[in-house]
Amino acid sequence: MDLRDYVASIPDFPKKGIIFRDITPIIQNGDAFKEATRRLTEYAKAVGATVIAGPEARGFIFGCPVASELNIGFIPVRKPGKLPRAVLTEDYDLEYGKNTLCIHSDALKPTDKVLIIDDLLATGGTARAAAKLVEKAGAKVAGLAFVIELVDLKGRELLKGYNLLTLTQFEGE
Repeated sequence: MDLRDYVASIPDFPKKGIIFRDITPIIQNGDAFKEATRRLTEYAKAVGATVIAGPEARGFIFGCPVASELNIGFIPVRKPGKLPRAVLTEDYDLEYGKNTLCIHSDALKPTDKVLIIDDLLATGGTARAAAKLVEKAGAKVAGLAFVIELVDLKGRELLKGYNLLTLTQFEGE
Protein backbone atom coordinates (compact mmCIF):
# COMPACT_ATOMS: atom_id res chain seq x y z
CA MET A 1 0.00 0.00 0.00
CA ASP A 2 1.35 3.41 -0.96
CA LEU A 3 0.57 5.75 1.94
CA ARG A 4 1.15 8.75 -0.35
CA ASP A 5 -2.27 7.93 -1.80
CA TYR A 6 -3.75 8.76 1.63
CA VAL A 7 -1.99 12.09 2.18
CA ALA A 8 -4.00 15.13 1.12
CA SER A 9 -2.00 18.00 -0.36
CA ILE A 10 -3.58 21.34 0.51
CA PRO A 11 -2.12 24.29 -1.45
CA ASP A 12 -1.65 27.68 0.20
CA PHE A 13 -2.23 26.44 3.76
CA PRO A 14 -1.51 27.82 6.30
CA LYS A 15 -0.20 30.56 4.01
CA LYS A 16 0.32 31.21 0.31
CA GLY A 17 3.10 29.17 -1.25
CA ILE A 18 2.95 26.33 1.29
CA ILE A 19 1.62 22.87 0.40
CA PHE A 20 0.27 21.35 3.60
CA ARG A 21 0.57 17.54 3.77
CA ASP A 22 -2.47 16.35 5.68
CA ILE A 23 -2.28 12.91 7.35
CA THR A 24 -5.97 12.96 8.28
CA PRO A 25 -6.97 10.66 5.36
CA ILE A 26 -4.51 8.03 6.67
CA ILE A 27 -6.11 7.94 10.11
CA GLN A 28 -9.62 8.09 8.63
CA ASN A 29 -9.02 4.98 6.53
CA GLY A 30 -8.81 1.81 8.62
CA ASP A 31 -6.58 -0.04 6.15
CA ALA A 32 -4.15 2.86 5.70
CA PHE A 33 -3.94 3.52 9.44
CA LYS A 34 -3.38 -0.16 10.11
CA GLU A 35 -0.63 -0.27 7.46
CA ALA A 36 1.15 2.78 8.90
CA THR A 37 0.91 1.26 12.38
CA ARG A 38 2.19 -2.09 11.10
CA ARG A 39 5.26 -0.52 9.46
CA LEU A 40 6.04 1.60 12.52
CA THR A 41 5.65 -1.45 14.75
CA GLU A 42 8.04 -3.48 12.58
CA TYR A 43 10.61 -0.70 12.84
CA ALA A 44 10.15 -0.49 16.62
CA LYS A 45 10.86 -4.22 16.85
CA ALA A 46 13.88 -3.92 14.54
CA VAL A 47 15.50 -1.19 16.66
CA GLY A 48 14.69 -2.98 19.92
CA ALA A 49 12.45 -0.25 21.32
CA THR A 50 11.37 -0.76 24.92
CA VAL A 51 9.40 2.50 25.06
CA ILE A 52 7.67 4.72 22.48
CA ALA A 53 7.66 8.52 22.79
CA GLY A 54 5.68 10.97 20.70
CA PRO A 55 5.29 14.74 20.54
CA GLU A 56 1.79 16.10 20.91
CA ALA A 57 -0.57 15.71 19.27
CA ARG A 58 0.02 13.69 16.13
CA GLY A 59 2.90 11.76 17.67
CA PHE A 60 0.29 10.46 20.10
CA ILE A 61 -1.95 9.32 17.22
CA PHE A 62 0.76 7.17 15.64
CA GLY A 63 2.84 6.29 18.71
CA CYS A 64 0.11 4.97 21.01
CA PRO A 65 -1.09 2.14 18.74
CA VAL A 66 2.53 1.02 18.24
CA ALA A 67 3.14 0.97 22.00
CA SER A 68 -0.10 -0.93 22.53
CA GLU A 69 0.72 -3.45 19.80
CA LEU A 70 4.12 -4.12 21.43
CA ASN A 71 2.75 -4.04 24.98
CA ILE A 72 5.25 -1.34 25.97
CA GLY A 73 4.82 2.11 27.45
CA PHE A 74 4.20 5.43 25.73
CA ILE A 75 5.84 8.68 26.89
CA PRO A 76 3.98 11.88 25.93
CA VAL A 77 6.26 14.72 24.84
CA ARG A 78 4.33 17.86 25.68
CA LYS A 79 4.47 21.64 25.61
CA PRO A 80 5.12 23.52 28.88
CA GLY A 81 2.37 23.50 31.48
CA LYS A 82 0.74 20.28 30.26
CA LEU A 83 2.43 17.74 32.55
CA PRO A 84 1.52 17.65 36.26
CA ARG A 85 4.79 16.43 37.81
CA ALA A 86 8.44 17.51 37.66
CA VAL A 87 9.68 17.76 34.07
CA LEU A 88 12.78 17.86 31.95
CA THR A 89 12.68 20.56 29.28
CA GLU A 90 14.37 21.21 25.96
CA ASP A 91 14.20 24.49 24.05
CA TYR A 92 14.48 24.51 20.28
CA ASP A 93 14.36 27.03 17.47
CA LEU A 94 11.43 27.63 15.18
CA GLU A 95 11.52 29.61 11.97
CA TYR A 96 10.50 32.74 13.89
CA GLY A 97 11.16 32.16 17.58
CA LYS A 98 11.58 29.35 20.05
CA ASN A 99 9.54 26.55 21.53
CA THR A 100 9.96 24.10 24.41
CA LEU A 101 9.18 20.42 24.87
CA CYS A 102 8.82 18.55 28.18
CA ILE A 103 8.67 15.02 29.55
CA HIS A 104 8.17 13.89 33.12
CA SER A 105 11.56 13.70 34.79
CA ASP A 106 10.83 10.15 35.99
CA ALA A 107 9.44 8.90 32.66
CA LEU A 108 12.50 6.96 31.53
CA LYS A 109 15.16 4.66 32.95
CA PRO A 110 18.78 4.38 31.74
CA THR A 111 18.00 0.93 30.32
CA ASP A 112 15.18 2.24 28.09
CA LYS A 113 15.58 2.22 24.31
CA VAL A 114 13.18 4.85 23.02
CA LEU A 115 11.62 5.09 19.59
CA ILE A 116 10.30 8.59 18.92
CA ILE A 117 7.33 8.58 16.53
CA ASP A 118 5.76 11.63 14.90
CA ASP A 119 3.67 12.32 11.82
CA LEU A 120 6.07 14.65 10.04
CA LEU A 121 9.78 15.29 9.60
CA ALA A 122 10.14 18.84 8.31
CA THR A 123 13.07 20.91 9.65
CA GLY A 124 13.84 18.36 12.37
CA GLY A 125 13.68 20.78 15.31
CA THR A 126 10.90 19.05 17.20
CA ALA A 127 12.40 15.60 16.65
CA ARG A 128 15.86 16.69 17.77
CA ALA A 129 14.42 18.34 20.89
CA ALA A 130 12.53 15.13 21.70
CA ALA A 131 15.72 13.10 21.22
CA LYS A 132 17.66 15.44 23.50
CA LEU A 133 14.97 15.04 26.17
CA VAL A 134 15.35 11.25 26.00
CA GLU A 135 19.10 11.64 26.36
CA LYS A 136 18.74 14.11 29.25
CA ALA A 137 16.66 11.46 31.01
CA GLY A 138 19.61 9.07 30.62
CA ALA A 139 17.87 6.74 28.14
CA LYS A 140 18.96 5.76 24.63
CA VAL A 141 17.29 6.94 21.42
CA ALA A 142 16.75 3.71 19.48
CA GLY A 143 15.42 5.61 16.47
CA LEU A 144 13.04 8.19 15.09
CA ALA A 145 10.12 7.32 12.82
CA PHE A 146 7.86 9.55 10.76
CA VAL A 147 4.90 8.97 8.49
CA ILE A 148 5.94 11.80 6.14
CA GLU A 149 9.29 13.43 5.37
CA LEU A 150 9.39 16.80 3.60
CA VAL A 151 12.73 16.23 1.89
CA ASP A 152 13.31 19.84 0.78
CA LEU A 153 13.33 21.07 4.40
CA LYS A 154 16.39 18.90 5.16
CA GLY A 155 15.33 17.79 8.64
CA ARG A 156 17.29 14.58 8.16
CA GLU A 157 20.51 16.64 8.28
CA LEU A 158 19.64 17.96 11.75
CA LEU A 159 19.15 14.37 12.92
CA LYS A 160 22.48 12.96 11.70
CA GLY A 161 23.69 10.18 13.95
CA TYR A 162 20.19 8.91 14.71
CA ASN A 163 18.55 5.89 13.12
CA LEU A 164 15.63 7.19 10.99
CA LEU A 165 12.60 5.77 9.22
CA THR A 166 10.15 7.67 7.07
CA LEU A 167 7.17 5.85 5.58
CA THR A 168 6.74 8.28 2.69
CA GLN A 169 8.51 11.34 1.31
CA PHE A 170 7.42 14.49 -0.47
CA GLU A 171 9.56 16.99 -2.31
CA GLY A 172 8.51 20.53 -3.08
CA GLU A 173 5.73 20.57 -5.62
